[in-house]
Amino acid sequence: MKKSQTAGLAFSLFLYILLISANAFASDSIQWHKYEEGTKLCNNNQKKMFLYFYSDSCRYCREIEDKTFKDKSIIDIINKNFIPVKINADKEQNLADTYKIRGWPGVLFISEKEDIIFKNLGFIPPDMFLSILKYVYTDSYKTMSLRSYMVSIGSSGK
Repeated sequence: MKKSQTAGLAFSLFLYILLISANAFASDSIQWHKYEEGTKLCNNNQKKMFLYFYSDSCRYCREIEDKTFKDKSIIDIINKNFIPVKINADKEQNLADTYKIRGWPGVLFISEKEDIIFKNLGFIPPDMFLSILKYVYTDSYKTMSLRSYMVSIGSSGK
């Protein structure tokens, strides 16, 4: 009886450690969703949606993924405050057309009411992208332009 209890306890401990490890690993990257799943999650969770349009042949897409999307602060903010959706514009041209994305990489933030908050085409360095994320998730976009927000955080040292 003791051997089976010990084995059961060891197995439970193993599963627990495995679960913790999986969760720790998950926070090391953006938890991307497909578009259909993302829109459902956005509606159910009342979170803003972050759309990232890319192309397999795009040099700047690889750069934003290797530099900006690997930044721990950016990963944490996106996973906590947004529903991130990654869209291959080569394969889903209809979505790129819907959102009028004509260049790569394309980033787009959409409100809970499905309004476009912010749109950018091209590479965004991590420090600038972090400021854009804060501008959007703090709802600062409702009261000021991005330029005014950048001036306010620049002068306050935030």
